[in-house]
Amino acid sequence: MKRMRLDINGIVQGVGFRPFIYNLAQRFSLTGWVKNVASGVVVEIEGGDSAVAAFVSALQTEVPPLAVVEKFVAVESLPKGDTAFQIKQSDIADERQVFISPDIATCADCQRELTNPSDRRFRYPFTNCTNCGPRYTIIRDVPYDRERTTMAEFGMCSSCRTEYLDPTNRRFHAQPNACPVCGPSYRLIDCHGQLLASNPLETTRRLISEGAIVAVKGIGGYHLACNAFDNQAVVELRRRKIREDKPFAVMGGSCSAISRHCLVSAAEEKVLTGTIRPIVLLSKAPGYALAEAVAPDNLYLGVMLPYAPVHFLLLGSDDVWVMTSGNTSDEPIAYSDEDAVARLSLIADYFLVHNREIYCWADDSVVRVFNEKQFFLRRGRGVAPTPLHLELQGPAVLACGGELKNTFCLTRDNMAFISAHTGNLENAATFNAYQMMIEHYRRILDITPEVAACDLHPGYLSTQYAHDLGLPIIGVQHHHAHIATVLAEHDIVDEAVIGVAFDGTGYGIDGNIWGGEFLLADCCDFTRLGHASYIKLPGGAKAIKEPWRQAAWFLYSLYGRDFINKNIPLNLYLPFGWELALEAAEKGINAPLSSGIGRLFDIAAALLGICCTHINYEGQAAVELEMLSAKAVGALLPYEITDGGMLQLDFRPTFAAMVEAMEIGVRRASLAAAFHVTLATATVDMVYRLSKLTGVKKVALSGGVFQNMSLLCRVVGALTKDFDVFFSSRVPPNDGGLALGQAVVAMKRSG
Repeated sequence: MKRMRLDINGIVQGVGFRPFIYNLAQRFSLTGWVKNVASGVVVEIEGGDSAVAAFVSALQTEVPPLAVVEKFVAVESLPKGDTAFQIKQSDIADERQVFISPDIATCADCQRELTNPSDRRFRYPFTNCTNCGPRYTIIRDVPYDRERTTMAEFGMCSSCRTEYLDPTNRRFHAQPNACPVCGPSYRLIDCHGQLLASNPLETTRRLISEGAIVAVKGIGGYHLACNAFDNQAVVELRRRKIREDKPFAVMGGSCSAISRHCLVSAAEEKVLTGTIRPIVLLSKAPGYALAEAVAPDNLYLGVMLPYAPVHFLLLGSDDVWVMTSGNTSDEPIAYSDEDAVARLSLIADYFLVHNREIYCWADDSVVRVFNEKQFFLRRGRGVAPTPLHLELQGPAVLACGGELKNTFCLTRDNMAFISAHTGNLENAATFNAYQMMIEHYRRILDITPEVAACDLHPGYLSTQYAHDLGLPIIGVQHHHAHIATVLAEHDIVDEAVIGVAFDGTGYGIDGNIWGGEFLLADCCDFTRLGHASYIKLPGGAKAIKEPWRQAAWFLYSLYGRDFINKNIPLNLYLPFGWELALEAAEKGINAPLSSGIGRLFDIAAALLGICCTHINYEGQAAVELEMLSAKAVGALLPYEITDGGMLQLDFRPTFAAMVEAMEIGVRRASLAAAFHVTLATATVDMVYRLSKLTGVKKVALSGGVFQNMSLLCRVVGALTKDFDVFFSSRVPPNDGGLALGQAVVAMKRSG
């Protein structure tokens, strides 16, 4: 006879772990108990030696789909002679420091019930079990019991209650458990609030097929949906949503529907069909036949598959719908019914709404597959608030993130809880939502921050928020935070790397705008070893929105006013009064200095006649330049590396060569490709020089520019033969990953 205590940490509460343990004990005829505790789950089992060994082995290989076992400790103890195995009640205090599961896509068992006419949940759009369904978005407070979720107002019928109390049932303690008799329901209203009496789901399908735009309430918020084959409907959605060019995401009814329009690798299909069901960026296929307005001038399409029961019921297997966030540009996603009707009534013709409250919103996660692995561009539904485990501990930190693509991060012991994507804090509604989400995270995770970490930029609202908390403040330079994020993800906490941080804008310690940085960095501090040469931004922030300003200044610095006589596309787009902008820049009036690589992309694009006069979304010029480059092969152009005490990477020769090439008729696509080749080659050149100088053989790549697959592939491919190369995959390389880096720097400095 043998007794063993098992301490199990990770996502093991609210995911069917206790009934799994119960049934496992029954299988091997063991006695004892299982209980939720602060750190996870504790199990005590007793029985024959071989049965205990089989139980422990099965426990490690057969965990429920949503469970994530982070740590497993088994200790033998004295037998107690238990006569049965039971699930013990947990103390409330024990359940306040657990991990909360994210919202998970509908499992295969629930999908079968949806389509089975003899099942009592046939076509019920809120079907779920312990292996799937809403979690994070319905939790008001912890511990995770029904009365502390937005399901509290729906009392379970006798059939659902029986399932809920049966440890052998997959709905045992499934807090959102419901059925058509006792659970939430959908209704369809028009934009004036009038109820449409017919079947809401079937009517929605018909309306979308006829060209309507419908706001669909799901798990984490509202989507705006229309038929992705109907160009008129998509164009109208763009007009109403004020989204001129940025691609829309789509939802396909099946993998086969998606594969008719996109190239889907085995790795991409695995991500598409997994438990997260994110938006996955896929290459358009030769047979692509969706409306042109869905993703204009883009070789990629953001695609997801149904993840909530309502999606499986709405979309047929051949359907493809635009399924974009329910908001206007730059606003947070709508998730409350009152707010949705107020903000979306001028966009949506109809609203498909349900009466289960969404307590905390979660926008869709966005990923792409790189080197056969998932590579996050935005963390949201299906991921938040799952923690990342760190190889260091420190005080509880609230890292407030940046200004754009904001997320924040809270730490507890060696765990970092990164929020769902918040958005751009320069929008007042987003900033208000940001503050509410921080308070919600603090409550449900039971974390009282001891230190606040923030960006050095004094104008960021996140920085101002941090300073208003009354906590000790640790300011972290923007690009150091980018590199620290990579180090934290890869458990490199006590070693320096060559950090390459490329983005558009970050506050530099010399008062200039950084963005093309080569750092010697660890999780505590950094030294700036090199950077892209500074350029002026005529008009300041206007130059980012109007790329002609940067390009014209660059040409002016090379050729003087004679550049206007060059036979290049840019000169066709110069607005009236362009000379005044350059004269002001020459005098140093509103012309800050920037080393941002993002700005170099803007210049290259504008020279080639891309997005010259204005951009409609962040990074548009760079995206369209990358799309153009994919259509050609480019040659290496000249660049210079100078050493004036710090290495500087100068692209003036690159742009001069592009101008000369355009004047003799070299194709724009070839020059777009040549720019990518040159930037990648120059980056690798800098790394080799800095490695020779420092002896460091590990390289970390981060910053929003490394979302460019053409650049990332070239740089990683060239460096891996001589270096260990690291980049973020579980955390976005863009500013959505800043908060994690801020947090680990603050923990390290506080230690």
